[in-house]
Amino acid sequence: MSYHEGARRLQDRFDSRRLADRLVEKLWRTAFTAEDKAFIEASHMFFLATADASGQPDCSYKGGLPGFVRVTGPSELSFPSYDGNGMFRSLGNMLVNPRVGLLFLDFEQPRRLRVNGRASLVEDVSGFDGAQLVVRIAAEAIFPNCPRYIHRYHLVETSVSAPRTGYEPPEPGWKKNFSDVLPRSTKDG
Repeated sequence: MSYHEGARRLQDRFDSRRLADRLVEKLWRTAFTAEDKAFIEASHMFFLATADASGQPDCSYKGGLPGFVRVTGPSELSFPSYDGNGMFRSLGNMLVNPRVGLLFLDFEQPRRLRVNGRASLVEDVSGFDGAQLVVRIAAEAIFPNCPRYIHRYHLVETSVSAPRTGYEPPEPGWKKNFSDVLPRSTKDG
């Protein structure tokens, strides 16, 4: 991982260049550790940053039951894309600009892990209940971040919409207002 001119300018202004370089030296990696894998696969959610072809950013929340994100190789993870609002902002961005950033947070421990890489979309959804597509990320940079500003929260309950084997989630209420334009597969069940 290298720092660009903007990061270096601020590192120099705040005298953190040595610290930034040491953090890369000690923490930055391109392969998942066993601890990374356990953390990722126990996660209920993560944040996904994408950008379109012109660099316009977008950030989205992705949630599911623990195990919905899986480390599928030394430097690869996969997660399902579930039925949503049909805008396909994140996945559409991936088709024109595969560079992505993922932020995994544990609000109870607290802890966080960043994964930057390149995304591809996979049609084979076997093994991912409720998936329309599977997103595969080839990790290029994996690194933990300081958790000191993470507020403590506890999971109250998982979403009733989270796909799982043998379960049909309820239709979201907001879709009733758009019944005339819902995709056929959504209207027909």
